[in-house]
Amino acid sequence: MMKTKRKTALLGASGVLLGLTLPVAATAAAAVTAAPAATAASATRAAPAATADLHTSLASHTPLAWGPCEGSGLDPRQKCATVHVPLDYADPGSARIGIAVSRIPAERPAVRRGSLLMIAGGPGGGSLDEISGKGQRLPQAVRDAYDLVGFDPRGVGRSSPVSCGLDRADLAQTRFWPWPAADGSVDENMATARRTAAACERNGGDLIRHISTANNARDIDRVRAALGERKLSAWGVSYGAYAGAVHNELFPHRTDRLVLDSNPDATGARSGGQFARGAWAAFETGVEDTFPAFAEWASAPGNPDRLADTAAGVRSLFLRLAARLDREPVPWPGADPAELNGNVLRQTMVYALYEPDEFPALARLIRAAQKGEVPPAPEPAPEALLQNGLAVAVATFCNDGDWPTEAAVYEEGVARSRAAYPLTAGMPRNATACAAWPTHPQSAPVRITDRGPSTVLLVQNERDPATPLSGARAVRAALGQRAVMVTVDATGHDAYLGNGNACGDRAVTRYLVTGHRPAGDKYCR
Repeated sequence: MMKTKRKTALLGASGVLLGLTLPVAATAAAAVTAAPAATAASATRAAPAATADLHTSLASHTPLAWGPCEGSGLDPRQKCATVHVPLDYADPGSARIGIAVSRIPAERPAVRRGSLLMIAGGPGGGSLDEISGKGQRLPQAVRDAYDLVGFDPRGVGRSSPVSCGLDRADLAQTRFWPWPAADGSVDENMATARRTAAACERNGGDLIRHISTANNARDIDRVRAALGERKLSAWGVSYGAYAGAVHNELFPHRTDRLVLDSNPDATGARSGGQFARGAWAAFETGVEDTFPAFAEWASAPGNPDRLADTAAGVRSLFLRLAARLDREPVPWPGADPAELNGNVLRQTMVYALYEPDEFPALARLIRAAQKGEVPPAPEPAPEALLQNGLAVAVATFCNDGDWPTEAAVYEEGVARSRAAYPLTAGMPRNATACAAWPTHPQSAPVRITDRGPSTVLLVQNERDPATPLSGARAVRAALGQRAVMVTVDATGHDAYLGNGNACGDRAVTRYLVTGHRPAGDKYCR
């Protein structure tokens, strides 16, 4: 769900996973290998109780051995180390895996408050090198007060990377995103689910069965302890906001100042308490909330990329064109898939809504498709990066909750969704690899509650395709007096220092630097 200020590669080479964004920086791509997964004890044992790690001792960790980081273009101050954590928290004696962490020290030691952990989106993204990029856009007062800390979650990048070894055809974004057939059929989606799940079981090793949000939260607490911090401040974005909320629930007294940005519905209200299914379902309302901003832009007089005279005309044009491309796709040599069909257009539209800067590229694609033309094929993402990111994303979604296995459930959901939310054509209710996942979750999803210290500031754009405002409001209600929420009158995914506005940015910066939040929930025009 997260976006960085990266080259978006709008037409399919981006690392967006479920809105859940995988950064495509060259350093990350170079780091990811199809290394064999760690081996450990069986994953069939029950997960520990939520409080099992509450008493992690600072003394139990030897000082981290900081050294040079791999990669290029990094801040020379950035250093890296490895924190060793249990593969299976239900078995403290199980094999260990390495969590790669990075740090840039606070720039004014005299006013240093502690460590600020950046929790990236995904699932499948990491923040190991974000402290040298996105982190350097933080205001000076924040960089003065905090060590900036990044990490790759288990299975990602340099943290014991996993791969399902998928066939190249199954790496296409319109395969991972479960777009149904033009007639609404889910048969091909179920077949893809079976292939993907079987490949992950065959090639993912023990680690892929132990990748979950709860385990990511436990790993975060081990990182906290290894850093020598009694409490940890964090900035979690998109899926990272969910991981931060789960850490805050499992370890409420280990959190200092927590910023949750672009919030998915951690309550799972749209899917019977299942976060993972709800994260997909949220695209129904997220896209409907956000598309009008594109339509207004694309109908504005004087816009060289204007598509219609009115916003309603833009919507109608888009739906008609997608339907035509379902029937008559345009060949697209070198692209993946090698045609511009209705679902590729829809997928491109979803990507573009993440960041208004991409509106012109979407409009130009629409204009070209109307003429039966295509732009140059997008540059593909490195296969190793896609294999790694998709494996972690699939494992997280499937291990975080139980999913239906019957095709009829998805057929019904797709039919209803197509009728009510035509822009997304049923995709948010369709079958993913989790419909054929071979194992059940080790424990129930962590429930977000109003019990614990008041340490949370939520910041949320009003129009967000991946994590709509309704989901953030559900999180806000669940947290009760533990949180304050800043809603930003802005369009796109990523609010703080991203696609938000100056008012929202000031509120977050003030909290990180001074600890002062708005007296109550705030709206930033």
